[in-house]
Amino acid sequence: MCSVWETLPPSAYTRGARHCIVPFELRFKEVNVMGQLTTHVLDTLRGQPAAGMQVRLYRLDEGHTTFLKTLRLNADGRADAPLLAQEEFRAGRYRLVFAVAAYFKACGVDLPDPPFLDEVPLDFGVADAAGHYHVPLLATPWTYSTYRGS
Repeated sequence: MCSVWETLPPSAYTRGARHCIVPFELRFKEVNVMGQLTTHVLDTLRGQPAAGMQVRLYRLDEGHTTFLKTLRLNADGRADAPLLAQEEFRAGRYRLVFAVAAYFKACGVDLPDPPFLDEVPLDFGVADAAGHYHVPLLATPWTYSTYRGS
């Protein structure tokens, strides 16, 4: 996609939806975009990204749970790459498990034993494997919330 943009003269660009600069020739054409799954965690107790939090990803298939990967979030509270993308990303049900208590303990937060929230599992569905599914988590040792991000 970038190589197409770079070959067009500046006069060929126009503003499209969401204030993105889109080459005029592509405005009314269907562009094949591969889907991806991403996540982001914000530590709302301390008001910063949850750097170093461990996250596990599973696929849920008709009563079977298949482990896909484990990762640690970077300094921005994000994975360094999409959790799933292109051919490995397909429609279906998934589970992200966030190690919330381990993260807060590592940050020096005094938690009860057992902690109120230990691991936070989020089950979600992917209906369109060509879409971008962003699953953020806002967390403290006592609360969490999520939504489908962009």
